Parts: sequence; structure tokens; C-alpha cells
Amino acid sequence: MSASTFHVGRTAVYDRAEPATAPEERHESRFPSLTTVPKELVHRTSEEQVLLTDWRRQDDAHFSVTAQWPRSHAFFTPVAGGYYDPLICAETIRQIAYLLGHAEFAVPFGYQFVLWDLSVNVVRPQRLRVGLAPAIVELDITCVEIKRRAGRLSGLDYEAVVRRDGHVVATGRASITCASPAVYQRIRPEHVLTPEHRPLPLTAPAAPQSVARLSPTDVVLSPRGQENRWQLRVDTHHPVLFDHWVDHVPGMVLMEAARQAAASTLGRPSFMPLTVAGEFKRYVELDAPCIIESERLYQDVPGAEEVVRVTGHQNGELTFSGIVTAPSYGC
Repeated sequence: MSASTFHVGRTAVYDRAEPATAPEERHESRFPSLTTVPKELVHRTSEEQVLLTDWRRQDDAHFSVTAQWPRSHAFFTPVAGGYYDPLICAETIRQIAYLLGHAEFAVPFGYQFVLWDLSVNVVRPQRLRVGLAPAIVELDITCVEIKRRAGRLSGLDYEAVVRRDGHVVATGRASITCASPAVYQRIRPEHVLTPEHRPLPLTAPAAPQSVARLSPTDVVLSPRGQENRWQLRVDTHHPVLFDHWVDHVPGMVLMEAARQAAASTLGRPSFMPLTVAGEFKRYVELDAPCIIESERLYQDVPGAEEVVRVTGHQNGELTFSGIVTAPSYGC
């Protein structure tokens, strides 16, 4: 379980209760003069972290979204010798939840988006090669379940098909629920919502090359002296993973922890994950240790994809479960 605690201090054009504009009344491009959609629509405070550039409603359950992936990103750096990190695709799919929630389903700003699961599955790795210009990707979004309560969106499950140059490169899925500020205050411990709430002191990172990272500042695992077991390293000052204040660990930190744990478990300092899938069971609090463990599966199947299961536990409770797969050779 991971919730966005993004807030805006002003009234925006999409902060309303009535339905979004009917499809036939929309312009061809909503923001033709902008590189990306307004950052408030995807709960980012830095424009550099906005990946989505435009969207269009096809019908009540289908949307087309475009995104741009930079050749060089501050966190989602190229993997396997020059390919886009599949987690930039997962982040793109995640941002769509906020975009559709606010712009198409009239969720007011200030509501919390709770992420329950997120996954990306690479279909054609060769088409993720970083080129000489930023990659323009198109995503076909199908809302497989739309939940409403008292006329307002309360939950959304959707699937994504990701294309680059007309070719399918990946698929993905996300599931979120929405909570009003009053509901969110009831379900969260009172102390975590106060300015005095402090995270644990920052722990030492694992060796970057052991978890397929170049910089220690991007490492989200701390060694505990046991094989395939770490403490989640939570740097609330990280400019990408903690783009704005939150009262708990964001879901993308846990997705990154799964990828890094898999890299260490497989002994691969550089590889392209083919699948990264996470289920968020509980909030991961900032002020208590979260233990990350990994387990290599299906080791007795020659030539099969490598599969690693990653779990997170905090205060004896399962908080996160993930699966990472990698090719049995090469990258």
C-alpha cells in the first residue's frame, strides 16, 4: 500500500466535482505549447519528473496517453549497456493514475491516491534502446474496473499497452483507490501527519555495483550481514524518489528495492529486468526498519528466465511482495 500525499495550495482548473468535459467538446491537444502536462496533475513538484505529455479519452473506459522519456534521467539511468530502464515505464504507468483521476474522473486535489499494485512487463527489450533523441511512447489505457462511491471515483484498476514507433514494447497494470483528506486522517496514525514526524536516521548503502547502481545516493538497500537480506534505506531527501513530502515510503522506492535486491541475488551488476511487479499490502512507515528479503526461484529449469521473489516486512507484518524476472543470459 502506497499513498500519494501531494497537496496543492491553489485551486486548479480540474479541482471540481462535476464530470470532465465530454469527449466531443475537447480540443485535439490539451496543452499543445507545453512539453509535459502540468505537474500538479501527476503529483510532482519538479517539472523534470513529469513524463506524460498529453492524453485523450477514447470512451468511458479507454484512454490514449503520450509520454516522453529523456535520453538521460537523474534516476532512471540506462541499463544493460544503453537501454531504457523498465522502471521508467512503471513510473509512467503510475503517473497515469493521477492524471486520469484528476482530469477525467474529477477527483479533487488534496485527495490521497493509494497504490495497491503496479507492474511492468517488457515484451520487446530490443526496442528499449536509447536513441539520439528522447523516446516518444504511446500508451493505450483500458480501465478494467472503475469504482465509485457517492458519485465520486473511489478506485481504479487499469491496464496499459506501451508502444514506441508503433511497436508494442511493454505492458503494465496498476490499481489505486482514492481517499478524501478526512478519511485519510482517520486511517493513518495521527503522529505521522504532523511536521514533527521524523524518519529513521539514514543508513549506509550497499555497494552500488552489487545492486546494479552507479551512485550510492541511489541505493535503497542497506546490508545487514546476511545473504539476500537488507534494511530498506530511506533517504527522504532524494530528489526523485521523494519529490515531495510524504508520510510513508512511496511505492516506487519499494519497486526499486525489488530490482536492486534481484540484481544482488542474481549477481548481475547490470541487467534489464523483464518484469517488475509489486503488491503493496500495508503502508511502510518512515520511522521503523523495513526488512527486505529475496529468494531465487526455479533454479532447476535450464534456460528459463531468472525469477526472484522479494518481500518487505515491518514490525513483523508483510508490507510488500514483488516479483522480478530477468533473461537467463546476457543483459
